Order: sequence, then C-alpha cells, then structure tokens
Amino acid sequence: MNIGFIGAGKVGFSLGKYLTERNVRVSGYYSRNPQSSREAADFTNTRQYLNLRHLVEDSDVLFVAIPDSAIAQMWEQLKMLPIQNKIISHFSGALSSAVFSDIERYHAYGYSIHPLFAINDKYESYKVISQAFFTIEGDPKYLNWFLRLFESFGNPVEVISKEDKVRYHAAAAMASNLYVGLANMCEQMLRDCGFSVANAHRALSPLMIGNTENIIQYGPVGALTGPIERNDLTTVMDHLESLSEQEQKVYKILSGEVINVAKMKHPERDYSEMERMLNS
Repeated sequence: MNIGFIGAGKVGFSLGKYLTERNVRVSGYYSRNPQSSREAADFTNTRQYLNLRHLVEDSDVLFVAIPDSAIAQMWEQLKMLPIQNKIISHFSGALSSAVFSDIERYHAYGYSIHPLFAINDKYESYKVISQAFFTIEGDPKYLNWFLRLFESFGNPVEVISKEDKVRYHAAAAMASNLYVGLANMCEQMLRDCGFSVANAHRALSPLMIGNTENIIQYGPVGALTGPIERNDLTTVMDHLESLSEQEQKVYKILSGEVINVAKMKHPERDYSEMERMLNS
C-alpha cells in the first residue's frame, strides 16, 4: 500500500523516514506550508504534493500528521475528495478515530495510531522510534494489518478501544508531563533547604534516574523502597509536618498509591495505621 502524509511537522518527518527506511512505500507529503512538504519529501526521498486531491488519489493510506486542533477541519476537507476505500489515520494521543465522524458513509476506514514516545527532532527522532510502543484503535477491517506492520519493525503494539483513548493518554501524561511537575516541586523543596538551583537539580538527578531504571527493570513492586514500604509511621509523620499544605496534598495522594504497591510487595504487613494517618 502507498502511504501519503498530510502534514510535514516533526511527526510527519519522523514517521515518514521511519517507514521509508523499512522499505514501506510512501507516496509523499502535502502541507499547507509548501516549504515544509518540500523538505519532508527531500528528507524521505518521496514526492511533494501541492494539491491535496492528488495525494489522496495516489495513496491507499492517509496519515494525518497535524495538530489535534486541526484534525476535524482537515476531515471536513477530506470528505469532499475521493476517499472511498481509503485508510485514514491520525497520530493524536488524546483523540480517537471518532474524530472522523460518519466515516462509514464515505466507505473509508478510520484509525488513530499513537507512538508512546517524545518526537522532538524532525531530522533525528526517526532513528529511535524503534524503541516506541504503539497503540492503535479503529475499524476492525485493517487493525491486524497495522498490527503486523509495526510489529514487523520490532515495535510492541497494543490495540485499544476508542472509549479508552482519553484515559490511556492521561496515563501517558501523568507518567511524563506530571512527573516533570513533581520533579520541579522536589527541586524547589531542596532550594528551600538552602540548595542552589544547580545543586538541587544535581542532587535529585541520580535518584530519579536510578529509580526510573529500577522501575523499568523490576516493575513498580520490585522498585519500591522507602518509609511507606517499611511501614515507618514516625518518618512519614515527620515528613508531613515539614510540608506546606499544597505539598502535603501531593505527598498524601501519591503515598496512597504507594501503599497499594507496598501491599502487593508485602501482603503480610498491616498498613492500616499508615492509611489512617495519610487519610486524616
């Protein structure tokens, strides 16, 4: 099948190159910015399209690689073109294939494909997309085709439902974006203790890297350490007394989840007193 890209930003550049490097036929790129589509076509050794209709006509699969806010508007344009029997997918993490409203009426097939990966450089990120975990949802007709395609590259793939798309994306955001907020709060706490900005960052970096590596290698249960796992009520109480109201809220909410992990690691331990203290 020939795959055409609508949009020539970081995602379009990277995935197009990732596919062409693996001998997948990419027809080319259309973009509202002709310079971008020319650069993407040159980078992937494919064709620049100045007319969206011509890209649609030359492609069996249309990958809509544009910002989330523009996908519905682009779908309105595609409806006016010969999309019968076309496979159409976007790459939004939060939106499902339902953004292609009434696609059945046009005898086309809608999907959302999401690489669970930060694509931050349009010329370099394709080199490491092989590490990405992909999720796919959409019309049953071509789900297995997409599944086999990405698995043939060595990418792990999970098929999810459109109803679960937002919750899935929330999990990804919490593990990445909200983790940044937690790191910032902890660095500020060290600065409150007299650390310089540089030393606060330097002090926490090995701790965060080591813990992340342990989670990856052993899973949350195997990686858990600390006063909650030990059921150390005195230390946790001292922590809470040292924190501001906002910091206490974050500490208590995250500690509630840590207790769930601790119970799995030590089912013989009674964490009821710890739970009462954190819920007070």
